[in-house]
Amino acid sequence: MLDLPRRDRTAERREATRAEILEAAWDLAQEQGLAAFTLRHLAERVGMRAPSLYTHFESKHAIYDAMFGQAWSDYERVALAELPKLPQAPRAAIRRSARVFFDFMVANPARHQLMNQRTIPGFVPSTDSYAPAVRVLELGQQLLRSLGLTDPADFDIATAIIDGLINQQLANDPGGTRWSALLDRAVDIWADGVGLPPDHPAKNRRTTQPGPQRRTPATRSTS
Repeated sequence: MLDLPRRDRTAERREATRAEILEAAWDLAQEQGLAAFTLRHLAERVGMRAPSLYTHFESKHAIYDAMFGQAWSDYERVALAELPKLPQAPRAAIRRSARVFFDFMVANPARHQLMNQRTIPGFVPSTDSYAPAVRVLELGQQLLRSLGLTDPADFDIATAIIDGLINQQLANDPGGTRWSALLDRAVDIWADGVGLPPDHPAKNRRTTQPGPQRRTPATRSTS
């Protein structure tokens, strides 16, 4: 008979409890605010005493750390699943990737705050929890490099534009579409600035030049 590995049921129960605690923490963050919920409220939500939480997480910041890593891991899976589906046209690919990121963030404001803002005083994610965020960052940079955009500032500007629209949407029209409807237009304005060709170039436009062509001060003055 094969010597099958024995299940570690204690570890399985512990992991299931941790997952339950994190799920409850996300619910409370949505209901009460990311920084507002207490360990007492969290313990009550999962049916345990507050001191018992410390057998699973050493502090509230440790819970935030696990939430941070979970959130970025969730988005990493979404982004990786989208990569093979991206359109061939450069602008369309950027618009699609921006839309996926935008929709993921506005779907859960507390998650967006933890992932992209410094909402929790003194909280710094651990190296392990930060790793999926770094990998997602590299995916975005790789996408731009595949389109011939190698200036890091191009990526920084793109993320600033998209994050700005997310913040405006959540702050001023939560649940609506006011800034969501502007996302494609904003991406196209950015694409004009970095010199990406239009999705459907005119027949007389040269499209065989390697990489995007930036507009120089001289060309701006004559256009």
